[in-house]
Amino acid sequence: MATTAELFEEPFVADEYIERLVWRTPGGGSRGGPEAFDPKRLLEEFVNHIQELQIMDERIQRKVEKLEQQCQKEAKEFARKVQELQKSNQVAFQHFQELDEHISYVATKVCHLGDQLEGVNTPRQRAVEAQKLMKYFNEFLDGELKSDVFTNSEKIKEAADIIQKLHLIAQELPFDRFSEVKSKIASKYHDLECQLIQEFTSAQRRGEISRMREVAAVLLHFKGYSHCVDVYIKQCQEGAYLRNDIFEDAAILCQRVNKQVGDIFSNPETVLAKLIQNIFELKLQSFVKDQLEECRKSDAEQYLKNLYDLYTRTTNLSSKLMEFNLGTDKQTFLSKLIKSIFISYLENYIEVETGYLKSRSAMILQRYYDSKNHQKRSIGTGGIQDLKERIRQRTNLPLGPSIDTHGETFLSQEVVVNLLQETKQAFERCHRLSDPSDLPRNAFRIFTILVEFLCIEHIDYALETGLAGIPSSDSRNANLYFLDVVHQANTIFHLFDKQFNDHLMPLISSSPKLSECLQKKKEIIEQMEMKLDTGIDRTLNCMIGQMKHILAAEQKKTDFKPEDENNVLIQYTNACVKVCAYVRKQVEKIKNSMDGKNVDTVLMELGVRFHRLIYEHLQQYSYSCMGGMLAICDVAEYRKCAKDFKIPLVLQLFDTLHALCNLLVVAPDNLKQVCSGEQLANLDKNILHSFVQLRADYRSARLARHFS
Repeated sequence: MATTAELFEEPFVADEYIERLVWRTPGGGSRGGPEAFDPKRLLEEFVNHIQELQIMDERIQRKVEKLEQQCQKEAKEFARKVQELQKSNQVAFQHFQELDEHISYVATKVCHLGDQLEGVNTPRQRAVEAQKLMKYFNEFLDGELKSDVFTNSEKIKEAADIIQKLHLIAQELPFDRFSEVKSKIASKYHDLECQLIQEFTSAQRRGEISRMREVAAVLLHFKGYSHCVDVYIKQCQEGAYLRNDIFEDAAILCQRVNKQVGDIFSNPETVLAKLIQNIFELKLQSFVKDQLEECRKSDAEQYLKNLYDLYTRTTNLSSKLMEFNLGTDKQTFLSKLIKSIFISYLENYIEVETGYLKSRSAMILQRYYDSKNHQKRSIGTGGIQDLKERIRQRTNLPLGPSIDTHGETFLSQEVVVNLLQETKQAFERCHRLSDPSDLPRNAFRIFTILVEFLCIEHIDYALETGLAGIPSSDSRNANLYFLDVVHQANTIFHLFDKQFNDHLMPLISSSPKLSECLQKKKEIIEQMEMKLDTGIDRTLNCMIGQMKHILAAEQKKTDFKPEDENNVLIQYTNACVKVCAYVRKQVEKIKNSMDGKNVDTVLMELGVRFHRLIYEHLQQYSYSCMGGMLAICDVAEYRKCAKDFKIPLVLQLFDTLHALCNLLVVAPDNLKQVCSGEQLANLDKNILHSFVQLRADYRSARLARHFS
């Protein structure tokens, strides 16, 4: 049986169990093993093993039945014990309820008894208190204070409590009968009050916070409590202003007081607020007055700088003080304190600002013109000037004598930067110092001053002077400086526009003044663009005039009809060389003077006029075969020059002109074929005919016949 038990292993697998049994049985191995296979012996072993397993099963079954019986018995015993415990718990709970009811009953009785005792004791205590007060009152009535509470200085707290109560009682007594005793009580009240304040002062100097708290608590019921607070505030500020920065000193003082005031007074927020009020109304107001009154009438620039600086530092101090507990509406409280200091200065701030800005701007401009030894000429206004302006716009004629500016544009970026810097500072001061309701209106006033001095007195004056300095189109060797004016005016207006967006827009963005400012800016831009367009147009006319002079002076009739057709050594004419050099110089100047689409627009206009000039110029001459080839070379050079424009239309015009020049040299038999080519097919026949007529051999019957 022990051997059978040994064959069981965990986990139990039947196949492995049989294998182990067979392996242990003699003759149970394979046929090829050392011991021959014996099936009978193996069968016998299996039968015996089955019997052993049956016996083991019976034994285990009996043991299981015994354990089940024992378990059932113990379960019944456990259930019985649980029932007994439940019964005991119910009994205990009933006892607890009874005890709770009894305790509640006793507590009710005790509370009732306490109320009765209190009802008896309170009148008794009041009577005892009244008796004591009557005793002390009699001492004042007799004129001799014998009680220890009045003679012992260490009992000043008790004496203060008594005298405070006696003082209240004395207020109710008739004056005619008790005037003397009332006077004595009042005198003692005043003496004790002074002693307490003196004690508080001494404790503050010694730094004894606990003693200060005790004395402050006693003084709380006295009339002199506010005087105690005043003494505390005064002593807090002793030696507090040692630096050069009164605002930083005030902030540090308030932070220090904020940490200790709650340990001394029962109403710390009121005391701290009173300290801040004292700082603003005495220290800061006096400091601000000293700083501003000194330069208010004598130096507007310094006055505005000081006002802005002091107001900014005061508001920054106010922001720091917002961290403290000052009561319910500390924002309004601090705003009123700031207003009380600066109200007399802020009422007329914008008048001072605009007056200073006008005088400063005028001085900057005058200093610049003086450095140029230039006396500003007045630009006329009114009906006659308007009429001249309209005539000039429509006819492009220079009205009035031309002014030689000697190359001076009368525009200065340094002047502009100074004006914009002054205006920027004015906008910053306006933002800080103006009332929110007045801010858009004040900002608009500053903007109008900027427009007046920068746009009208400086830029517009320079444009008018530049227009007057543009020579007539038939002038020889004219110096064209108006493009320099255009370049500088463009740069300046970009700076003006940037300040408009960066500094003015935030101040007026949510007010009706926004549309007014935008409209004014639009009018200024349109006015300047109109003058710039006029000046550029007249400058282009002058450029074309210069080209005409070059062509008239350098181009000879023999260039295109040489006497010796076989001895032409030049590739293009001298007139062409000089015109192209002049055009390239002007194109470069235009590109440097403008930006964006303006460059393309002006270059296209110049290119069209340049083409018209060359077209009309070529039609003035008669061309031999070799002269026609030279004309083609000239136009090819003009076309190469036109490529610098980088304008497709201009290049196309010169391509067409180059094709037209081919009509000057093509064989008569090929004229019709050339005229029907891609570049000339769409041209008017009269244009083609006009070029063919320029040929020296045009009058030959053969050429006329081929072109008819």
